[in-house]
Amino acid sequence: MQTIYLDNNATTKPAEEVVAAMSTALNEHWHNPSSVHRAGQTARHQVDLAREKVAKLIGCKNRDLIFTSGGTEADNLAILGSFAAQPKRNVLVSSKIEHEAVRDSFEEAQRHGAELIWLPIDQQGMVECDALGDLLKKRADEIALVSIMWANNETGVIQPIETIGKLCREHDVRFHTDAVQWVGKMPTNVSELPIDLLSLSSHKFHGPKGVGALYIRRGIRLGKRSLGGSQERDRRGGTENVPGIVGLGEAARLAQAWLATDERKRLEELRDNFEKRVLESVGGVVVGGDSQRMWNTANIAFPRLEAEAILLLLSEAGVCASAGAACSSGSLDPSPILLAMGIEPEVAHGAVRFSLSRFTTDEEVDAALDIIPQVIAKLQRSMSAL
Repeated sequence: MQTIYLDNNATTKPAEEVVAAMSTALNEHWHNPSSVHRAGQTARHQVDLAREKVAKLIGCKNRDLIFTSGGTEADNLAILGSFAAQPKRNVLVSSKIEHEAVRDSFEEAQRHGAELIWLPIDQQGMVECDALGDLLKKRADEIALVSIMWANNETGVIQPIETIGKLCREHDVRFHTDAVQWVGKMPTNVSELPIDLLSLSSHKFHGPKGVGALYIRRGIRLGKRSLGGSQERDRRGGTENVPGIVGLGEAARLAQAWLATDERKRLEELRDNFEKRVLESVGGVVVGGDSQRMWNTANIAFPRLEAEAILLLLSEAGVCASAGAACSSGSLDPSPILLAMGIEPEVAHGAVRFSLSRFTTDEEVDAALDIIPQVIAKLQRSMSAL
């Protein structure tokens, strides 16, 4: 049975070049990059080359980028590190549509005295910037950090990051963006944007799992979270994951080359056609999110059905999709992100996320479009028989 993989917001297939680069690092550059001998310094050079590739991808200086174990750790460090480094500011501002890595970091800070403020979201999944502007006018000197994701992992909705960043910059408040679903899929240049901290993750753009990075604008102080060494400019202790970092660097190089093509337009048209044909073949479905979305994401809700049942039947037919964030799988509750957008629970319960990658083919999407209506019809018959 053919596997049709439409769950690329959960993880992407590592590119062949990435696997090859990591294999070389494992076999030839396995030494400790902190060692002073030649072999160790050769490994250090591989880390430095990878840092340069990632820095080029997001438009920053090499020295402003530190490697982490992934997007989650990068978010943790940006949020909890900012809170720890600014003892006179105890307010953290975000939204209810953030990834759990951000929401849980906020709640951890709350246990240590932080006041949390959640910005309102409109029905299209957009943060209400007017509310942020009003808040900053009143309480800017109390706010340690504003954290708003660039692109939502469930709906693909793109937030007005430049507007949010400008508001924060005008009031001398730090701004962090979780760009895990953005970097590697869309052009990024932090040197031209009012962003102080940015998180990214390798496995979202055809790199390996277990490695990511945090951009830290020069002059930003962070409290350390990983203790035990002076690695990563004394901001993240621990021996560097050289093969993973090399893989991230190669994934960044490939992504930069791909972003110079017009393939995003073709894939966005493929996504739009996918949604259109699902709407035509299955009555009553709801597409979640604003028109300003990532080219690869379609969140489609099938009211009065359960996403878990849909996903199980899709999987049996060879289609891989998800009901939201992969780290939240197993939960029977509707997505808090969709609920925050005002979507009714009976609709949110049946929401399925389909996400493409640059490796997704027209043939895979066509095959999925043959399967999805059959699965939904089968479940609807089962429901009507109850």
